[in-house]
Amino acid sequence: MKILKSIVVATALALAMGTAANAQRTDIIIGMVLEPPHLDPTAGAAAAIKEIGYQNIFEGLTRMNDSGEVLPGLARSWDISEDGTVYTFHLAEGVTFHDGTPFSAEDVKFSLDRARAEDSTNPQKGLFAAIENVEVIDDNTVEVTLSAPQGNFLFNMAWGEAAIVSPASADTNQENPIGTGPFKFDNWSRGSAVTLSRFADYWGDDVHLERAEFRFVPDAAAAIPALLSGDIHAMSNMPAGDALSQIQSDPRFEVVIGSTEGETILSINNQREPFDDLRVRQAIAHAINRDEVIEAASSGLGVPIGSHFAPHHPAYVDLTDTYPHDPDRARELLAEAGHADGFSATLRLPPPPYARDGGQVIASQLRQVGIELEIIPVEWAEWLSQVFTDKDFDMTIISHVEPVDIGIYSRPDYYFQYQNPEFNALYQELTVTADEARRNEIFGELQRILAEDAPVGFLYQMPKIGVWDARIEGMWENWPLAVSDLSQVRWTE
Repeated sequence: MKILKSIVVATALALAMGTAANAQRTDIIIGMVLEPPHLDPTAGAAAAIKEIGYQNIFEGLTRMNDSGEVLPGLARSWDISEDGTVYTFHLAEGVTFHDGTPFSAEDVKFSLDRARAEDSTNPQKGLFAAIENVEVIDDNTVEVTLSAPQGNFLFNMAWGEAAIVSPASADTNQENPIGTGPFKFDNWSRGSAVTLSRFADYWGDDVHLERAEFRFVPDAAAAIPALLSGDIHAMSNMPAGDALSQIQSDPRFEVVIGSTEGETILSINNQREPFDDLRVRQAIAHAINRDEVIEAASSGLGVPIGSHFAPHHPAYVDLTDTYPHDPDRARELLAEAGHADGFSATLRLPPPPYARDGGQVIASQLRQVGIELEIIPVEWAEWLSQVFTDKDFDMTIISHVEPVDIGIYSRPDYYFQYQNPEFNALYQELTVTADEARRNEIFGELQRILAEDAPVGFLYQMPKIGVWDARIEGMWENWPLAVSDLSQVRWTE
């Protein structure tokens, strides 16, 4: 009897251990380079805010997939008036915010009115500029009236900055974000990680993960050992550096090189001398060797750009030859502008490796034509306040990851302070044009103006180097938005 009992116990233990071993994991640890300054996508420009919250914590009327396709979000369907100015959104029913507050059309009105208000702090306030009125028809229907037709309105409503928030929690979302998404905020260990857990009362399709941790891993030197040891399971966009080949050859990992909307540029303060002189900006453009920058800053994977537009877009125009690499011509232009002996300036570099590594190369290239740059490393919060908000800078390097964001050059108070009435008029025409063929023509004209004016140094389109455990599926291959949408992510074994 004792022998039989031992066999039964051993069999039960073996079966239990086998079941546990075969059970799919329901947790994931995502590595990301930057820690966000806060977690409210409607109140901050940092891409890291959306990387954590988009479609995880917060949702909008519409959403995007990793192909850039606009899909229903909290609005399950919509009707558009014949003149293209009135959108009637039919909202999902049975939706609650993570604090139990019911969602209704009133929350949509509150969110859109708040985003377009005169005192709005929304970093993409321009997305809402065409909205003339928001009217609640009933609990599940809201009508949005535009001042003029806007061909990309549904696209705009899919941005992270267009998240729908509750009046009850809007003021505290920076530290305690409360949305309607499939994951709710659990904890933020400053300097370490943000943790989310599955929201049991989520209105939409079930998600596979129970828990997700976004762990801050600043560079390749930290990311590689973290991946190899299993401390992190995935990075949506990894600063791989020279170690990319090591990861690619390891069968434990899936490596996917995708595209992004990240136009990486040498931003220039156009209202500060001597950069207000076109000849100086042209000289800077001629001094830059994009290939060298791409090799140093993106493992040679970036795609050169000559204007602010993504090469994968159907309206893209290749303008990289507008100012080809020509140090001699750069020196001639500087002499014509009264700077035969060159000049000195500052280059403020935020933490991402692409900025720090690329900055070293660009400083060397500009030195060859007489421009001496003092490199000033700054932390992300300092960059946002000093450069982006206060416009206190000469030059900086940054990747603009918002989709189809060429319109930033029409904003009079934007941080690089570029002003061109011809560009502004064309962009205004674009905003009221629905015909796709004409929109693409206008996009081409806008790209040419920027290429010739050289308001910034156009460098390259940032690649998306996705790396994750080979047993994981559902990660985004491309980045039309710089996010880590976990709604479809699961372990396959």
